[in-house]
Amino acid sequence: MKSGTRIGVKDIAKMTNVSIATVDRVLHNRPGVALATEKKIKAIIKKYDYRPNILARTLASRKVIRLAILIPAVSKETTYWQAPLDGIGQAEAEVRQFGVTIEKYFFDLNDKQSFVRQTKRILKSKTDGVLMAPHFEGDAEVFSEQLTEQKIPFVYINSDVPGQNSLSYIGPNLYRSGFLGGQLADFISKETSTCLIVHISKTPDSYYHLLEKEKGFRAYFKDRKKGRILKSDIQRTDYASIKKELTAVLKAQRVDLIFVTNSRVFYVARFLEEAGISNIRLIGFDLIDKNISGLESGRIDFIISQKPREQAYRGVMALYNKLIKGEPVEQQVFMPIDILTKENYRFYEG
Repeated sequence: MKSGTRIGVKDIAKMTNVSIATVDRVLHNRPGVALATEKKIKAIIKKYDYRPNILARTLASRKVIRLAILIPAVSKETTYWQAPLDGIGQAEAEVRQFGVTIEKYFFDLNDKQSFVRQTKRILKSKTDGVLMAPHFEGDAEVFSEQLTEQKIPFVYINSDVPGQNSLSYIGPNLYRSGFLGGQLADFISKETSTCLIVHISKTPDSYYHLLEKEKGFRAYFKDRKKGRILKSDIQRTDYASIKKELTAVLKAQRVDLIFVTNSRVFYVARFLEEAGISNIRLIGFDLIDKNISGLESGRIDFIISQKPREQAYRGVMALYNKLIKGEPVEQQVFMPIDILTKENYRFYEG
């Protein structure tokens, strides 16, 4: 046979004068094959670039791989999680033929206990792999340790939890995202400007991804002359509460720029518009419909986005590559950090 010719397990067995079972042991890294025989088989595999017929193998085994997805529910407060849900749907359509089923579990971003309840359901479901957005860091750590004990591979998207045995983290470099926010703030404000970092979350201290963005933002200005950097943790996430908090801050302090660390930047844009404030620049995250309206009106100067749909799609495919194809998976996959404006957001595919 010529190099590059499509071959199967039977062909490899015939060319190396061994049984199909022996070839199968080498393909699946199982013991019981003499070193010389193993080298001979691997040389043939490399020469002919052998790739297993995954569909045929899956159908023959009749094994169903069950994946669990744990992400926030799409809500009236933020539709951000619709994009990852779309990415999961895209991946699901591609892997379904290989015996992969996906079960979706949703939690409330404002309710830690909803996250915990769903983790318990997943552990009882006898899943083969988990894709999760680990928003509540402490509870996510506990869940990750339980998955590790049960030898269930798991992938993080959107935010990482350092020190855990995840198969992969697929998402933004959170620190660098915040650092970029600082750069953008520097471009559109004066040296004497006062910047306000705003976290809009019921539990900001447990949100690793918000705090990492804050660290990056502050780091950018560490060795640069600038006015003060202030911070506001808004832990009641309804608009009336956000309006009340911002009114109090702006009454007490002069603020020139606001940096919102998540997708709820549209609330701040709404507040500035209702208050008739036009001299405060605004930067936030995530291309959702309400933030697009803020870009179009000029209330929001920049949106930073990191391909949420692709994060989820690649997360599912990472589990598929591990569990079905047996291929290695990159431990960290950082998404591009995209800067979106009124002029370019229409051409963005996230």
